[in-house]
Amino acid sequence: MLRPATDADVESIRRWRNHPKVRRASFTTHEIGQEEHRAWWESVCGDPSRHVLIYERAGSPAGVVVFTDIGEGTVEWSKYVDVEGLGTDRGAAWEELEHEAIDYAFDVLGATRIGAATLAANTPVLRLHERVGFTEVRRYTREVGGESREVVWNELSATTWREGRS
Repeated sequence: MLRPATDADVESIRRWRNHPKVRRASFTTHEIGQEEHRAWWESVCGDPSRHVLIYERAGSPAGVVVFTDIGEGTVEWSKYVDVEGLGTDRGAAWEELEHEAIDYAFDVLGATRIGAATLAANTPVLRLHERVGFTEVRRYTREVGGESREVVWNELSATTWREGRS
């Protein structure tokens, strides 16, 4: 289940985001302090083009997805889960979060397309995106943690998603 994030979720989001496995797969690789995270939270709360949702699994907060409206019906997303809290259930949680977030983007936000920027080395996420219907649009290089890293931009259209579900 997805629900809007609240002030009560802020520290959990930061803890999940700072997990070493999450940082290795992210564009921001340093450990995020409370002050930096609070500034991020205040900026997203004041920005109607951004939506922060908490993913709950078995009634407990277990991950987060952030949607950013990038125009013309397209939203970009990023997401991560509670690596420690989910343990061996992490793969199933990723899959469930992916599906629920896609439905939310198309059915609630009214997006026509979802875009995702993923480090090329993050093959598990790229494979998951491919399984649900994302297609690679382009590759580019971006500085991450002081080094050049290859990034894959994938997109999924609402039409492709709905056709794959029927």
